[in-house]
Amino acid sequence: LESRTHNWREIVNKKLHFPPELIPAIQEGNMAWVDSLLSLGDGIIRQLDESEDRLWREALNLSIRLGSEDIMTSLLLGVKFDFRQIHEALLVAVDTNQPRYVKHLLDRLDQEKGNKMDVRSFSMAIFDHSIDDSQFAPGVTPLTLACQKDLYEIVTMLTQRGHDIPLPHSISCTCLECRNSRQYDLLKFSLSRINTYRGIASRAYLSITSEDAMLSAFHLSRELRKLSKKEPEFKPQYLALEQLCQEFAVELLGMCRNQSEVSTILNSNEDDSEDEELDEQTFEEGIPNLARLRLAVNYNQKQFVTHPICQQVLSSIWCGSLSGWRGSRTAWKLLVSLGIFIAMPFLCLVYWIAPKSKLGKLLKVPVIKFLLHSASYMWFLITLLTESIFMEIYRSDFASRKQNILHNSLHMIWVAGFFWFECKEVWIEGLKSYFLDLWNIVDMMVLSMYLASFTLRILITLKGYFLCQDSSTQELCDYFTNTVREDWKQEDPQLIAETLFAVTSMLSFTRLAYILPAHESLGTLQISMGRMIDDMMRFMFILMIIGTAFLCGINNIYVPYVVSPYLGRFNETFNFLFWTMFGMANQEYVDMPDYALAEFVGRIFYGIFTLLIVIVLLNMLIAMISNSFQRIEDDADVEWKFARSKLYLSYFREGLTMPAPFNIIPSPKALFYILRSICRKICCYSNKKAPEYPPIASLVSQGEGRVPYRLQVTKALVHRYIEAARREFEESKRKDVGNRITELNKVVGQLHTEMQEFHQKLQWRRKSEPDQANILGKYILGAKNNFRDFDKNKAMGCENTDLHISTHPAEEEEEEDENEGEIKAGGMVSEEGEEPDTFHECYNLLLLLFYVLENSFTKTVFFYQINAIKTVIL
Repeated sequence: LESRTHNWREIVNKKLHFPPELIPAIQEGNMAWVDSLLSLGDGIIRQLDESEDRLWREALNLSIRLGSEDIMTSLLLGVKFDFRQIHEALLVAVDTNQPRYVKHLLDRLDQEKGNKMDVRSFSMAIFDHSIDDSQFAPGVTPLTLACQKDLYEIVTMLTQRGHDIPLPHSISCTCLECRNSRQYDLLKFSLSRINTYRGIASRAYLSITSEDAMLSAFHLSRELRKLSKKEPEFKPQYLALEQLCQEFAVELLGMCRNQSEVSTILNSNEDDSEDEELDEQTFEEGIPNLARLRLAVNYNQKQFVTHPICQQVLSSIWCGSLSGWRGSRTAWKLLVSLGIFIAMPFLCLVYWIAPKSKLGKLLKVPVIKFLLHSASYMWFLITLLTESIFMEIYRSDFASRKQNILHNSLHMIWVAGFFWFECKEVWIEGLKSYFLDLWNIVDMMVLSMYLASFTLRILITLKGYFLCQDSSTQELCDYFTNTVREDWKQEDPQLIAETLFAVTSMLSFTRLAYILPAHESLGTLQISMGRMIDDMMRFMFILMIIGTAFLCGINNIYVPYVVSPYLGRFNETFNFLFWTMFGMANQEYVDMPDYALAEFVGRIFYGIFTLLIVIVLLNMLIAMISNSFQRIEDDADVEWKFARSKLYLSYFREGLTMPAPFNIIPSPKALFYILRSICRKICCYSNKKAPEYPPIASLVSQGEGRVPYRLQVTKALVHRYIEAARREFEESKRKDVGNRITELNKVVGQLHTEMQEFHQKLQWRRKSEPDQANILGKYILGAKNNFRDFDKNKAMGCENTDLHISTHPAEEEEEEDENEGEIKAGGMVSEEGEEPDTFHECYNLLLLLFYVLENSFTKTVFFYQINAIKTVIL
């Protein structure tokens, strides 16, 4: 008994060497040959030799690629493959899109208890030396590969088995795992991160694993955009994945079928902290909060925001009850705008008295609110122009200390209104959301300078008044009341106030560009101007470096020479170089005839400066501006609609109906809201109520009550998207096979034409060797007989797929006699023993080709095309 046990252990532990004939046997699909090579009769699973690991992997992978399930099963039953080998085979099965093989291999992994390693972090592949010999990149797991190929069935199967794609750590992570991975192989570490993000950003993974696929796509898109800046080495890859996430969100939105679903998607504000912040920003009564749409604007999801569905929702809210506004003519819109501009004080008075009246509700319509605020701002600009004219009329008074502060302070009424408007905007939106808009930063700067200028002028007046009350400060009293401008100090408060007022006046007129996105052509130009300014800011950095270098160099040359009146001091040298860029400087300033060396070096520096600045850098700036303008024009529709959407959303907010300066007057409505909020806080009253929507019958869970409508809509969109993707995949497969058949039609048509020409040339010629023709005819008929029962043999599970070889000589002789008769009847050999016709030989070869094609294609839809080709040839 002990000897038998010892022999049994020897047999079990005996390692199986790789048979060289195994690969050809797998390629031929010879199951019996494979079984004999593996010696499966004893039922023993044999160990593998580590030196032949690659060969056994290739054998298992080849059986999967060729679709030989029986051979794969035999290999798994007869050979003990470890986790790494089965894992690579699983990758091959996923790569070839064979769900049945994937299930079989997953069952084997469960038996080996090795599937836990697959759900761990991607860095496990970093330290695996066998990954270098694999055909798959580091970090690629079956789930990531299936996600990259958008194989929904396999992804579902893997996720149900517990497979997952863990999110990679931050690029700056200093944990032990990340440190070891970087030190071991930095390239593998980076490639693993990229491959992991490719799986996470795929449509299949987002659709199947995310409860809210659209929100997950938004967050992932934002993260990938940040990673493209943190890892510039892989910037194109990250940006491509970010674009993929944006397209997925847009495609999901396109699956909506009714307005109820659209409203649910765009107003969804659950399971996200930023959505909750946006939900607190209330809109006007009757206007949905559009939390998801505003989140898309904050995340810069331009394709999502400019989708026709979103634009239709925004346009309908923008016009409100004025349904005829969108289709009206431009002349009518201008006439209405002019009427609102003239009647603005009267309209504001009506709204202040009766905000709930018909006219008051009309003023709450976003488009009317926009026109009302624009009219107020136009009145503000007119006030600034009027004050400038008054300053010119009373120029002598404004040049001295005797200026009347009322002549140029009327605009401060609007400034106070604008300041209160900005304070309410910060209260409604929150400080973080407020500073996300650059226009708000410009507004704060302008208002600060207005307040500083006005404060300085008030300070001068008050200081002069109080100083004159004290006899000991008579000198200071004279300075602030009677001193002429030429005697003022450079830091005089009035000089600073005048400078600030001039700057703010200029910025106030440029602020008018904010309303330009309301018009398509003007909005596109405004966006292009913004991009050009951005290019100029980057260009100014390079210009500053080169300008400073030449400023120091040229100035240091002329400093020791007092004879040069225009160069040798920084301010004069700077003015000289600055105006040189515009061709307005005198070139004789660099001449010093008495000092040849300094003059020569100065001219060389000046020439190089002119060459770099005027010819190279300025032309480069023009090219940069042209490139930015062209990029905007190429995508003008998306850019304009995105800018217009932000403009629309800014006028949907509640509580900002009254324009400046009328908003600084406390209204009865404001007092009523204050009292109501106090009462609600005391009584702990909450008026928030979730809207009721009709259920989607196919998604209502049985036995667990109704699923929340938001989840119903999200699951419905994902389900429609997956079905559409599957239909598209099947259609592409059909088109691909159809294209191949079309190419075959062309080839056979060309062959038919060539055969006709060949037949016309060789009508008088015949072959002189009939034996060769007889041999050719036998071969054709033998091959035809082998393919005649191809489908039947395949259906019966015939294992031997070689050509039919007869084993009975008598039967073979009878078949040869029959074949000779068929050949003679077919015209290959004439009855008088004449030479065969070459055309008929080629004709029979074509018939054989058609026969093979007919028995090779499994789908009957292609038989019609094959028969059509045969008809053309016949």
